[in-house]
Amino acid sequence: MKRRDFLRKGIVAGVAASTLGFSSCKREKQSLNFDKLQESLVSDELTVESVPDLVAVMGGEPDVMLNKALETLGGIEQYIKKGQSVVVKPNIGWDRKPEYAANTNPILVGALVKKCLAAGASKVIVFDHTCDNWIKCYKNSGIEDAVKAAGGTMIPGNDERYYKDVTLPRGINLKETKIHEALLDADVWINVPILKNHGGAKMTIAMKNYMGIVWDRGFFHGNDLQQCIADSCTWEKKPVLNVIDAYRVMRRNGPQGKSIDDVSILKTLIISPDIVAADTAAVQFFNQVEKMLLEDVGHIGKGESHQLGTTDLEKLNIKRIRL
Repeated sequence: MKRRDFLRKGIVAGVAASTLGFSSCKREKQSLNFDKLQESLVSDELTVESVPDLVAVMGGEPDVMLNKALETLGGIEQYIKKGQSVVVKPNIGWDRKPEYAANTNPILVGALVKKCLAAGASKVIVFDHTCDNWIKCYKNSGIEDAVKAAGGTMIPGNDERYYKDVTLPRGINLKETKIHEALLDADVWINVPILKNHGGAKMTIAMKNYMGIVWDRGFFHGNDLQQCIADSCTWEKKPVLNVIDAYRVMRRNGPQGKSIDDVSILKTLIISPDIVAADTAAVQFFNQVEKMLLEDVGHIGKGESHQLGTTDLEKLNIKRIRL
């Protein structure tokens, strides 16, 4: 496939694709350079001997990249079993249309709902504790229509009565919180954040997306935001997958963005069961288009200290695919 123009507003696609190590070349080992990552990866035509720890796909539409990533991981059936109830948790926090990259791509969310139902899920529920009016967020993000068209169910997250007390024994600053009952009742859940800049947390990715499953976010902001994000991720029910949407990326002025000029089209998806590794790879990818050091995103290192995953990507089996 010919090289496409992945980036907008003065960012050269060829440079980003080169630094990331995505290539259409076959029968050749490549390195996927998420800035520091030097892991050697097998090409598409070679046999993968084991399921990768992390998959990165570049160059396709969201549903196409999801299909390829899940296929590489052995299929959605490895994570969703017949008869299970599933929650898909995207970022739907803002009353913004998809082109502003404030929320998870609706095509990706709809495709994931379809995949879960095709695997035999008894039901798939989608929600977020939004920042703007939840009805407007659900509608204008395009996610509500995509989920309903795929056969899923949207539920609100705007009222404290939907949230139940849980304890976090491993938390340092956050020892207890209230989590949405849909997650408490579900058999499994999938974390589907968008990759974007955030003024307070520095980045919004998979760990930060937990702030959409809890009720009292004010406590986070008043008691070391980075530590509380990491603490919330110690909740015992971990997502079976973290699917990071980097199709459109808000490079600056997050979490809402000020204009379309804040957005780059990168057409990338990162997926892993390891939430710390997924966020690490995403930050290093983001760093190709806007300066952001991993140590600036403090909750990721704190998550590693909680033994939630690893930031040492060189130790992982990582598969890169360029469509």
